[in-house]
Amino acid sequence: MRTLVLGAGISGQAASRLLTRLGMEHRVYDRRADALGDAPPGVEIATGEWDPSMLAGVSLVVASPGFMPHLAPLTDVRAAGIPIWSEVELAVRHLDCPVIAITGTNGKTTVCRQTTEMLAESGIRAVAAGNIGVPISDVLPGTCEVAVLEISSFQLEYTYSLAPRVSVFMNVADDHVDWHRSLVAYRLAKGRISRHLTDEDLLVYDIGDPGAVAHALGAPGRKAPVTGAEPGPGPEGPFGFAAGGLMLPGGPAPIREIPDLDYSFRVNLAASAVAAVELGADPAAVARVASRFRHRHHRRTVVGSLGDVTWVDDSKATNPHAAMAAIRSYPSVVLIAGGVRKGLDLSPLVRAPNVRYMVAIGECGPDLVEMAADLPTALAGSMEEAVRMASDQARAGDTVLLSPGTTGFDMFTCYEHRGNVFIQHVDEYLGRVRAGRDPRAPASAVVAE
Repeated sequence: MRTLVLGAGISGQAASRLLTRLGMEHRVYDRRADALGDAPPGVEIATGEWDPSMLAGVSLVVASPGFMPHLAPLTDVRAAGIPIWSEVELAVRHLDCPVIAITGTNGKTTVCRQTTEMLAESGIRAVAAGNIGVPISDVLPGTCEVAVLEISSFQLEYTYSLAPRVSVFMNVADDHVDWHRSLVAYRLAKGRISRHLTDEDLLVYDIGDPGAVAHALGAPGRKAPVTGAEPGPGPEGPFGFAAGGLMLPGGPAPIREIPDLDYSFRVNLAASAVAAVELGADPAAVARVASRFRHRHHRRTVVGSLGDVTWVDDSKATNPHAAMAAIRSYPSVVLIAGGVRKGLDLSPLVRAPNVRYMVAIGECGPDLVEMAADLPTALAGSMEEAVRMASDQARAGDTVLLSPGTTGFDMFTCYEHRGNVFIQHVDEYLGRVRAGRDPRAPASAVVAE
């Protein structure tokens, strides 16, 4: 079998390494020659503009997420009748341990990290892989007892044999329409995570999310609903945090100090706990991990406060569903939002009753201003200007919240870069205020004493 790997990014390089270990003949294609510098020794490479003749003699294509299905080369691959796999599909065929597979529009990274930590705390060798940690193709045989896989809709699109012992489906909301071309296609891709569950396998899902509930109704496997609200009283759940600790399928796991978290983080931890216990984690160890959970960088992270105004970085909110979860967490919000729209409906951001003022940024900033209607709104040309405008409007009791609801590739390299730039300008702004300088002056105009 001759394989063509499309893309020399993280997943493409990992797929090439696995194919090399398996002794399978293959070629790696990437339009950018500089991306092919890390190809395994001896692997054939191709670069430059795509040419359908590269498919000659190819019997399998492993596609990276950067290749959209509706564009060449993949349209040419389908026209040639050649099977298309994702790196996930290639990799899971060679795993030698049980799998917990996690997806969702939002929350999957948190669930993956916490599930892995709960298993490790229980003395179980677990690895976080997929869209987090290491690529699945790099998980070597004999190195772990459980593989915890975060899997995006892009990676699920071309999976056929994925058969998790536990499937975790957190939520589904409008996202990635530019890649999937329709919301129906996006939701169908997400649903592939549990298509091969059996009566011995478990589906964990957020009972508070309509999309997750709809998925569970039609999915095979045993069901374990989880919630970020009050859990159910019976053995069927929903499972989650109660007054004394975590309610799990096998009974309560006491927690001395339950973390002060909103619904979305509580339901993420509940899903992690149920999934980990299903694969042998000790409930007491699970409770210890849950009790010490804290927000990670760029996920509703407090980055400054002055008087009764707080500045929060939620740059990880790359779609409206994630942004709304953050917005609902604070009673009065001065919102910084905008970026690359991806064909999504951003109107919920301007209709949220607790958003008092909005500063719009990025490519879709003018669209947000136009949608705002009765909401006071300003358009900023940079993050520095956005921080200044938002801070000027903030009053006692407000949260100045960066929760863009979009990707930021029009202005930044990634969500981490966007969050770090926000933090930098908040620090500069608060420093000028505390020093008695004009906070409206740009940082470049401030002369150090």
